Amino acid sequence: MRRGLRFVPLALLLAVVLELAVFVGVGRALGYGAAVLLVFAASLLGLVLLRREGMRAWRGFRSAAAAGQPPGGQVTDGLVGLAGALLLAVPGLVSGLIGLLLLVPPVRRLARAGVRRATERRVSSMVAGDLFGPRTVRVRQGAPQPTPQPEQPVVVDGGRAIEGEIVEPRH
Repeated sequence: MRRGLRFVPLALLLAVVLELAVFVGVGRALGYGAAVLLVFAASLLGLVLLRREGMRAWRGFRSAAAAGQPPGGQVTDGLVGLAGALLLAVPGLVSGLIGLLLLVPPVRRLARAGVRRATERRVSSMVAGDLFGPRTVRVRQGAPQPTPQPEQPVVVDGGRAIEGEIVEPRH
């Protein structure tokens, strides 16, 4: 985890440079006043959606908990929706576009599946089962795979290896 954190400042710097480059490009194409209004409108929409997605996530979590179901699906859906709304609320055209894409149902479904896979890899299987319910396993039918044979023991006798048999040491 710590290895990836050292690249965060560089990623943030690249994101700011990308946002500025896209803003200048859109400003030249549409005019800077229109670009500023576009960023302002996207941020305002993001703030409205942030509240809506937060309430939606909370209601989904509470209903799943009240029904005795694993809340992981509602939590991941809520997290993806909140991330999309937050990216829309942050001033910027690229972040706004990514946030808007995260709110589109097919993209949201893909992102939710990715969050679930990442969570299942990072927590124990017992915690993942509590969060998301029982896991489904695909069983492939076909020719059985050969089982690997156990290795023969290697015994060292006076500096030389003897494979396949156990020899009593000489005294």
